[in-house]
Amino acid sequence: MPLRLMTVHAHPDDESSKGAATLAKYAAEGADVLVVTCTGGERGDVLNPAMDRPGVRADLAAVRRAEMETARRILGVRQHFLGFVDSGLPGPGEALPEGCFAEVALETATERLVAEIRAFRPHVVITYDETGGYPHPDHIRTHEVTAAAFDAAADPGRFPGAGEPWRSAKLYFHGALSKAWFEALHDGMTERGITSPMGAVLAEFPAGLPTPEFTARVSCADYFPVRDRALLAHATQIDPNAGFMLHDRDVERAVWPTEDYHLARTHVEVSPPEDDLFAGLRP
Repeated sequence: MPLRLMTVHAHPDDESSKGAATLAKYAAEGADVLVVTCTGGERGDVLNPAMDRPGVRADLAAVRRAEMETARRILGVRQHFLGFVDSGLPGPGEALPEGCFAEVALETATERLVAEIRAFRPHVVITYDETGGYPHPDHIRTHEVTAAAFDAAADPGRFPGAGEPWRSAKLYFHGALSKAWFEALHDGMTERGITSPMGAVLAEFPAGLPTPEFTARVSCADYFPVRDRALLAHATQIDPNAGFMLHDRDVERAVWPTEDYHLARTHVEVSPPEDDLFAGLRP
């Protein structure tokens, strides 16, 4: 029976920008990998000028679902939508849209994810930490819902109509897109005489940001090309001539060949630092 990994994300494209090479690696090695996407990304922007057309904007929800299907095939994983509506990114003082994911009662959203966990029975679950990775209301809510569902799925007294209880062994939080990662790539390119696009990104990080604690680092550089193809499948969200696509891939493989995680909860003995999210679970 294969090992099973579930990763829970807020929107289509998040699975491809955070931990995608890990997913592709484990799927290629025979693990059963499921991406759970909490919303459809309906209120997202079109970030790629080549896709910013009236027809795309008018049918963005369907376009993003089609992009998600392409990306999950590239990664070699399964994918389910949890069925909530994107909250968008309200400005300071603006109210959240009525009925959006971030406004849904925590118990309601938790029960839906508990049903997914009990049906799929993952050994390992991955999501964002309490910051959401960045302060988008859907990312923060995804953390809250996943942390609650990880515990509730194992409790026969919680949500008895959502399937037979299942206790996942490990819960990890993503360490993707950390300041340390941007710094390593910036320094690596600069030292090699390559113009770095990372300076502007680094300038946006707030001063005094705590250094993340990575307890697991998965070597997956061989799957960075798969990650990149999955990212580019989200054509409304990824401009191939900007942002994440600009850093030198050879430098990345040399200076940061891993994707990184923090072990938040475990029901098996571990010996950090880990190099395998299934450590302690393999026969």
